[in-house]
Amino acid sequence: MDTLLPFAFICLTSFFTLANPLGTMPVFLSMTRGLDNAQRAQIVKRATITSLIILISFTIAGQVLFTLFGISANGFKIAAGIIIMKIGYDMLHAKYSTVKLSEEEVKEYSNDISITPLSIPMLCGPGAIANGIVLMEQANTWAMKGTLLASIVIIYVITYILLRASTKLVPLIGETGNNVMMRLMGLILMVIAVECFVGGLKPVLVDIIRAGNGLPLI
Repeated sequence: MDTLLPFAFICLTSFFTLANPLGTMPVFLSMTRGLDNAQRAQIVKRATITSLIILISFTIAGQVLFTLFGISANGFKIAAGIIIMKIGYDMLHAKYSTVKLSEEEVKEYSNDISITPLSIPMLCGPGAIANGIVLMEQANTWAMKGTLLASIVIIYVITYILLRASTKLVPLIGETGNNVMMRLMGLILMVIAVECFVGGLKPVLVDIIRAGNGLPLI
């Protein structure tokens, strides 16, 4: 239990920050301008379900991908740390999304924005996928694995609720409040990114030092 609760907290905070429903709300409203509530509800439902399926699939199949492509878990942690750090840095500067949509792109995606760009890469981008794979690799017990998968489901349920209520929440929170929340979540995400990066780099450095001293690798 002492290990499970901190792990659950890391899962919930990291996925909530990476899914970034608060930052997605203004973009979602902009992309769905002119649509009625029923159409917006359908888009949100399809986007969150798609994101949930993709993220759980990659989280569960991550170890298979490692074996298939010959990728080490430590190397992936380093890359994931860099990706998550970049996202956290952008959020620390109150940038809503790294996805920039022109008016022409909004029109192009208007028929199916629930899949692209709302689900991929906004709600389920490379940072969230990398985070899921790394956390699954760290989950040493079935309880931790179940906690990880349950956390993903909880976060996308919350995401669905927030996006459905976006027409009321965005004016209520205001631009200043949204920026403050964005910066706080960005700071938390950068701390998680550092832990991920160091966790992958340390074993690599230890192997390099041992190999330089003629010692067997761990």
